[in-house]
Amino acid sequence: MDMEDILLTDAIERYHKNEMSPEERAYFEDLRKNNADIDQLTVEQLYLLNQLENYSAQKKFKSVLKETHQKLSQEGIISPPTATQGRIYQIWNRYKRTVAVAASIALIVSVLTGLLVSVLNPAKQNNIKPLVEKLKEQDNKYKKLEKQLGDLHNANEQQEEKPRVESKFRATGFMIDVNHNIIVTNAHVLSEAKNLLIVENDKGEQFQAESIYVNADNDLAILKITDPEFKKLAPIPFSVKKNSADLAEQIFMLGYPKQEIVYGEGYISAQNGYQMDTLYYQLSTLANEGNSGSPVLNKNGELIGIISSKEANAEGVVYAVKSTSIYDAIKEMKKVKENEDIRITCNPILRKTDRVTQIKKLKDYVFMIKGN
Repeated sequence: MDMEDILLTDAIERYHKNEMSPEERAYFEDLRKNNADIDQLTVEQLYLLNQLENYSAQKKFKSVLKETHQKLSQEGIISPPTATQGRIYQIWNRYKRTVAVAASIALIVSVLTGLLVSVLNPAKQNNIKPLVEKLKEQDNKYKKLEKQLGDLHNANEQQEEKPRVESKFRATGFMIDVNHNIIVTNAHVLSEAKNLLIVENDKGEQFQAESIYVNADNDLAILKITDPEFKKLAPIPFSVKKNSADLAEQIFMLGYPKQEIVYGEGYISAQNGYQMDTLYYQLSTLANEGNSGSPVLNKNGELIGIISSKEANAEGVVYAVKSTSIYDAIKEMKKVKENEDIRITCNPILRKTDRVTQIKKLKDYVFMIKGN
């Protein structure tokens, strides 16, 4: 048997076992409709496979009957076999494997013999040469079929690359709930997203998201990643502080002021924000436009705020929404959307770890927010 015949046989067997992808199956069925020779070969092989499966099913059924008979006999429900019957059972147990193999071979031989007789019959000797030529002619067609089926299979295995989204703005957000893929950012960021909202991780992968909460008064917004291709992350490694941070406390932040994640650090320079607004901290640090929505953490890896804006008339003065506002936003949102069961976890694993390790564990949870 040529390699092409083997490949075609394998394709027919996968078709019979329903192992083909929808695209492969549609192509194969279309090929059968347009090629009578391939259709005939397919019918013959499917018949052989069905016969073998039927024989296997009968063999299994007989085995179940035998086991049931032995069990009933041992339990005294039915009479044990006679001496003659016992001899028959001994012979059967001794040679049943040989009989099964012989029966399988006999079935295959009978099918092949029928095919050979139809070809080698003296009355049909003159048809052998044209048949051989026709089979050779089909070799290239079989090879082409297998190649096309293989290409379809490989195409299904490879994930299609999603088109990149060109955005009108760039900001930052961070995840607070991995079970529901919830991200926090600034409300003023979403005012620029009219048609499409995308989050992008530090690997450059983009995922669709939707806004589920916006509060312009405290400049907070909550997003939910809705893209089915987004893979759930491990438990969040930081906690969200429920009370105020201390004056002069050292802080650091991660954000996207450019097309890669950027680290920054500073300290809390005032407990209140612009014009003594108690919802904000004043930070002594540097921030650019893309830092809006960046998480602000203390040395223990606790989230204490979210970058919101900077002082236009003073260099190094930045304002951050206090982390307590996140809890208030979730409570407010649940009143409107009862089905949104968002839970903020408290995970202190960043405590007493060096800064480099903290950043490595945090960066997977910080995203670039884009849209148009």
